[in-house]
Amino acid sequence: MTTTTATTPAPPFGRALCAMITPFTASGGLDLDGAQRLANRLVSEGCDGVVLSGTTGESPTTTDAEKSALVRAVREAVGERASIVAGVGTADTRHTVELALAAEKAGADGVLVVTPYYSRPPQDAVEEHFRTVADASGLPVMLYDIPGRTGTRIEPDTMLRLAAHPRIVAVKDCAYDFLGTQKVLSRTELAYYAGCEEHILALYAVGGTGYVSTVANLVPRQLRSILDAFDTGDTARAARLQQQATELIESTMSAGLPGTVTVKALLNDLTLPAGPVRPPLLPAPRETTAALRATYERLRAA
Repeated sequence: MTTTTATTPAPPFGRALCAMITPFTASGGLDLDGAQRLANRLVSEGCDGVVLSGTTGESPTTTDAEKSALVRAVREAVGERASIVAGVGTADTRHTVELALAAEKAGADGVLVVTPYYSRPPQDAVEEHFRTVADASGLPVMLYDIPGRTGTRIEPDTMLRLAAHPRIVAVKDCAYDFLGTQKVLSRTELAYYAGCEEHILALYAVGGTGYVSTVANLVPRQLRSILDAFDTGDTARAARLQQQATELIESTMSAGLPGTVTVKALLNDLTLPAGPVRPPLLPAPRETTAALRATYERLRAA
């Protein structure tokens, strides 16, 4: 267990990260040109890095070869201007290790590893899974704590033990346990990234590092401005910017559809790279897209 620290950890992958969608062609194939154009847009509008093949990136329905090709294409597009974190989490430790090694070979700067899902392993098995993946490659690891999807969380005490591993450096926090998060923050040097956009400012204010955001696909500059305002000491403006984003956050992430579906619907409406979602996901209804566009325009005008 690490000792108490009063310092904010240095951002291992930057502060403002986008959980990037995976663009597909109209026929459902991987759109690498679209991925490069989207990544370039995100970086030019304030993202320090992109997370590929996560939940938003439809990782359950992309092949191992597609995941590697996506990392290589985005690396070519952004060069060293931004970090690339590759989602490699699966329900199988061996498969996760294989994906981590492939991501390293393809040029990723780090890997995002989700808690193994469906089998619901106990905490000692969860801990062993993450240690095995961290030991397998030379890349730094961002743990992905999202029990609402996996069925199993990374308990704070498990997180404290994992923090001692030299390559486990960050957490994407979707656990909705603010007390548990602050417990780990106060006792480790793990870099905590808000995985839920409504927590961007709150987590940052208590020592978090930044965010990994699905909504950043749509408004990268607006979300980045929350962190920038706080860093300049203008906490009132930071709060106002967080509040202004609330309607789009709710419409995108809490309206009964997965964020991938809503984000792709709006990106397509804005004629930005996106394309269809892959089954079992279905496209958003037309009325949903129209409502999202109206919400987006209100935020842009604010």
